[in-house]
Amino acid sequence: MNIAKKLILFLLPISACTHAQEQNKNNQKMSTSFEINKSEEEWRKILSDEEYYILREKGTERPYTGKLLNNKEEGLYSCAACGNELFNSDSKFDSHCGWPSFYAEKAKGKITYVKDTSHGMIRTEIMCSKCGGHLGHVFDDGPEPTGLRYCVNSVSIKFTPIKK
Repeated sequence: MNIAKKLILFLLPISACTHAQEQNKNNQKMSTSFEINKSEEEWRKILSDEEYYILREKGTERPYTGKLLNNKEEGLYSCAACGNELFNSDSKFDSHCGWPSFYAEKAKGKITYVKDTSHGMIRTEIMCSKCGGHLGHVFDDGPEPTGLRYCVNSVSIKFTPIKK
């Protein structure tokens, strides 16, 4: 097989995956409206580069690098973009997946669930219901009482400790 054919066979899956991810992003932006609607330029002004990449471009931080992964303090986890209260610390658990994990959202309606077909997988993306920021994904392999594992990027959330 010549070098050109090998290169095409190598790049084709990468191109298809990138196209699927971009198509998925476009579908989600068109199909969901949120209480807070800012332009991408406005988001760029208020978010750090890393926050923008994860919250607005649906990126992912490297596993085991997030500052909130091993946080054991009591408190509240909110959306880093808009402050929407998402998770209580009592629902946080160590799932050994490399990202902060929770088994329940703080209250029904805090999180929007969207089918994610990027990267050749079928998953459920979780987004802040107030601003549409990408938080991570939810899986059905968590502990009781819900059986869910909300796998969240540390960059997409802020922690506020309970004042005693």
